[in-house]
Amino acid sequence: NVEQIAGLNTLGISLARIDFAPNGLNPPHTHPRGTEFLIVLEGTLYVGFVTSNGDNNRLFTKLNVGHVNALAVAGLSSQNPGVITIANAVFGSNPPINPDVLAKAFQIDDKEVEYLQKQFWYNNN
Repeated sequence: NVEQIAGLNTLGISLARIDFAPNGLNPPHTHPRGTEFLIVLEGTLYVGFVTSNGDNNRLFTKLNVGHVNALAVAGLSSQNPGVITIANAVFGSNPPINPDVLAKAFQIDDKEVEYLQKQFWYNNN
């Protein structure tokens, strides 16, 4: 993005090279200031997206998972698209979201919420 490549400033684009080990993954996420497309250059990946805004959260996906390294390039429609990893935002927020709220929202018990909130949540910026 523009923080790594200053020449992208005002161009409205950014890109990312993503190297995946076998069984590696990029967790569910969203880009609050941009849209993304992904091109798989090597290997095979399970890639998809979920619609919103009246389309009943429909999953669109392609499934062809291999057992070797994979390489993909992502293009984004913003020089600063941002990224929000869903698990980090929900279970790793600071201060933490009230476990009662998360238990009701995910229909799990408080102990499962507390377990998830104690896990190491990495920063993927």
